[in-house]
Amino acid sequence: MQGSQQQQAYDRGITIFSPDGRLYQVEYAREAVKRGTAAVGVRTSDGVVLVADRRTRSPLVEASSVEKLHEVDDHLGIASAGHVADARQLVDLARRRAQMEWLRYDQPLGVEALTKEITDHIQQYTQTGGARPFGVALLVAGIEDGEPRLFETDPSGTPYEWSAVAVGGGRDTIQEYLEDHYGESLTLDDGIGLALEALASASDGDLDPHGVEIATVDVESERFDALDPDTVAAIVTEHGLAEEGGDE
Repeated sequence: MQGSQQQQAYDRGITIFSPDGRLYQVEYAREAVKRGTAAVGVRTSDGVVLVADRRTRSPLVEASSVEKLHEVDDHLGIASAGHVADARQLVDLARRRAQMEWLRYDQPLGVEALTKEITDHIQQYTQTGGARPFGVALLVAGIEDGEPRLFETDPSGTPYEWSAVAVGGGRDTIQEYLEDHYGESLTLDDGIGLALEALASASDGDLDPHGVEIATVDVESERFDALDPDTVAAIVTEHGLAEEGGDE
């Protein structure tokens, strides 16, 4: 009985480590991320690609109301997986921080600096009583000093830089596909194709053409560009990934 009570304390207390050094609430937050639909990021020599699965729970839900890709600044974008409300709070934080950089220093905020601002904020919620960790993972993409950068944030508050990465449901399958097919010589269009194929690998090779979002941040213009739904549907169909009846 006593062992059960101790386990319950470790389970509920965000500020209490278990005897084997684990924070259970952070691990639960990671599980919340896995329950979200996937997002994929691919860094190429020409820029960064973000692709997200934004399938809706019901055909009655307005698809445009489901946001998985977010513009932070002209040169910065974020993709999310996990609790949508948590993602919205962190995206708002990122936008405020990017605007502060312009107001204070009249210059764009670096991708790495923004990622660390976000993860510092996330980390505070892993050691504060009366709060819970953010149940969301983000992909932060952008151009910094003419170079494409791609970072992942974790519910523990740890930043990771990647060449290609997936977050959300089916991550293991998608990540394995990326590891097998990623190459340093990819163009931006190649990156879009790879991200879509990787996303499809976790869903029997098919995608709903109208249930996917695509955005790019290219090196030449240094601008975040979210593709319109018709263009996305055409690209998905062009790559032979449209599920049967999905384009009707």
